[in-house]
Amino acid sequence: MNEPWKFCIEERVRWGDVDAARIIFYGAYIRFFEFAETELFRAAGLAYGVVFDELDIWLPRAHLECDFRRAAQLDDLLEVCAYVGRVGRKSLRLDFEVRRKGEEEMVADAHFVLVAVRRSTFESVPVPEELKRGLARYTRPDLTGSDATEVAAR
Repeated sequence: MNEPWKFCIEERVRWGDVDAARIIFYGAYIRFFEFAETELFRAAGLAYGVVFDELDIWLPRAHLECDFRRAAQLDDLLEVCAYVGRVGRKSLRLDFEVRRKGEEEMVADAHFVLVAVRRSTFESVPVPEELKRGLARYTRPDLTGSDATEVAAR
């Protein structure tokens, strides 16, 4: 892979993911994105249970956006890639790309905006430096401070 900052998993489209036409139901993508996100954090040495306990934060989603480009079907083997697209002061954006295994054409792409909040109050807090350092390996390399956009913490 010529983009080593992307963390990828493989997931097969299963019977429970499709409609009567055997085409993937859009909601199934969210589950695939969550799998990729969880494993990205684990690969970065930041398993969620540890992150939440040690950093005393939650990372709720403030925004989710997805574009569906091609229909995935029952039994397709998908490659779901995740990476950090932007880091703001109190939020970070995770980008996702979905392709059929071995194909270049995108099936879907999406992004989540996660906001760092204190666990006890849900008040937004700056993204911990430990989190930024841990995710650096999976952060798009052209990301600079001037590229970072901030989503208002809710």
